[in-house]
Amino acid sequence: MTEAVPLDPWAALRPTTQARIGLPRAGMGMATTTVLELSTALAAARDAVHVPLDTGALLPGMTELGLGTPIELRSRATDRALYLRRPDLGRVPEGLDGLPSGAWDVGFVIADGLSSRAVADHAVPQVAALVKALGHEFRLAPPVLVTQARVAIGDWIGEAMGVRTLLVLIGERPGLSVADSLGIYLTHEPRPGRTDAERNCISNIHPPAGLGYAEAAATAARLVAGARALGRSGVDLKDTSGAPELP
Repeated sequence: MTEAVPLDPWAALRPTTQARIGLPRAGMGMATTTVLELSTALAAARDAVHVPLDTGALLPGMTELGLGTPIELRSRATDRALYLRRPDLGRVPEGLDGLPSGAWDVGFVIADGLSSRAVADHAVPQVAALVKALGHEFRLAPPVLVTQARVAIGDWIGEAMGVRTLLVLIGERPGLSVADSLGIYLTHEPRPGRTDAERNCISNIHPPAGLGYAEAAATAARLVAGARALGRSGVDLKDTSGAPELP
């Protein structure tokens, strides 16, 4: 009589999360398949950080959005190694020459951040969703593509362009579950010296497993409208559209 194989209690839970739960073991260590999966995920995360963003591949898609000719800039971090060692240099543009100025309500900065893969995969369709959600109500500025960039670099760009509310789309720090997550940081009345407490963040954008483009754009549109009504962004600005009502 053969001994019954015990059921895996984690099998029903694994499809509900990207976290690695109930990892199988082989003796005192992890199973070979698990070790290989972790090694693959680590390699994808490293590539997301170190592979340069191909801005040339993004330009046609950005141009087709009808916002005007995209502008390319870079930060004061001259290469990736310096960018990773000196976050401060990634927060300041090398120059602001060639930036148009106008009375725009909303501007877009697309920054490589810590995941070039996230920007390459999601930036164009996410900006397209933002244009659809915002374009009927607000005046939208031409997009600016920035490499070796941190979030705060948008403060310089937004102020120079005269943008009232700035949306920075940036590649988020990759992990062993997700290497292509995009974030949107909203800053009202951008200018150098703004702190993270004066921004709002929409994170984990990477459909189909993460937040979808239309949902992220709808949230951004509500935050833009709220920032204009409140006169500021950050900790005082909340999107409560999805919060349940208390009895």
